[in-house]
Amino acid sequence: MKIAYVTTYESSDIHAWSGLGIYILRALQDAGFQTECIGNLGKGNNWAQLSRLKRNYYTSVRSRQYLEDREPGILKWYAAQVKKRLASVHHDIVFSPGTIPIAYLQTKKPIVFWADATFAGMIDFYPGFSNLCAETIKNGNKMEQLALSKCRLAIYSSEWAANTAMKNYNVDPAKVKVVPFGANIPCSRDLTEIGKIIDIKGFDICKLLFLGVDWHRKGGEKALEVASLLNQRGIRTELLIAGCNQPSITLPSFAKYHGFISKRTEEGLKDLETLFSESHFLILPSRAECYGVVFAEASSFGLPSLATKVGGIPTAIRDGKNGWTFPLGETTETYCDYIGRYMSSKADYKELALSSFQEYSERLNWLSANRKVYDLLQEFCG
Repeated sequence: MKIAYVTTYESSDIHAWSGLGIYILRALQDAGFQTECIGNLGKGNNWAQLSRLKRNYYTSVRSRQYLEDREPGILKWYAAQVKKRLASVHHDIVFSPGTIPIAYLQTKKPIVFWADATFAGMIDFYPGFSNLCAETIKNGNKMEQLALSKCRLAIYSSEWAANTAMKNYNVDPAKVKVVPFGANIPCSRDLTEIGKIIDIKGFDICKLLFLGVDWHRKGGEKALEVASLLNQRGIRTELLIAGCNQPSITLPSFAKYHGFISKRTEEGLKDLETLFSESHFLILPSRAECYGVVFAEASSFGLPSLATKVGGIPTAIRDGKNGWTFPLGETTETYCDYIGRYMSSKADYKELALSSFQEYSERLNWLSANRKVYDLLQEFCG
């Protein structure tokens, strides 16, 4: 089967949507599908100008957020561009990593999307989807319902996202499936190499890795509190901070800031490999998270993750397998108790670390994902 792969952005951009656009494309190609990419969609000058006026109005007059990418005029313009380009592309399936470019698309070919959230699930969850104006909420829900009604198959990266689709929209549950995303970082590591990575870790200093762009949403303050309390308890701890702009606070001496690291460069990949390999835990006490590809990436290094039971995280982290998820309001002491248990027993830590890599090997990698998606596409669109 031949797939028309549709994105609003350039699908080869490793920084677009945390690199998921290109990794999903590669997963389809590795599964044996021929792909034609349709991306870089324009908003249309008139619609872009109108949406800017609406955004300014809602922001300044109504103190509400207005989302341009849920404006029906822009969405219809996206669909018109896609339809025109599809006419010159031989394809059997229209596939998109999201609902935005295909919501208003008219085609006789099967439509499939693979997303990490629904619009309803995002309302008042992420800061960018909070305090929305009524127009955006109406438009966003209409767009999502259109996409779910016309698609042949709706794939989500987590049970949370799939459940919000079935709870908030009129959709046949039989066509809603869950396939977790893999790790957006190269991995040729095997169990032997992971064992070596674990064995050379020192346990005189506990190294916690905080890796994420949004310091506040991903719980940077909580991570600092955990590292601070561990030090107070006599467990010498460093918090390694990377991937975000420097927090607007004075960092304590135990916090080591590494700045933003790009996966685009060889140097950036090596820096990330060093951080993943030398750390004892990835810690992201996120207030909101649709999935968290970084948990799959950590697992690929045998690095257990500590996070919250919010959004799609419980799909990426299985308690006791590749880390632990805590209730959103969990105390700092509980985090420290968990970490202290493993820092006091290298044997227990190694067992958890090896189990983390097993989670990656069995279900949090793109090979496993593309096999599942291949079977689903054959079943629903073959």
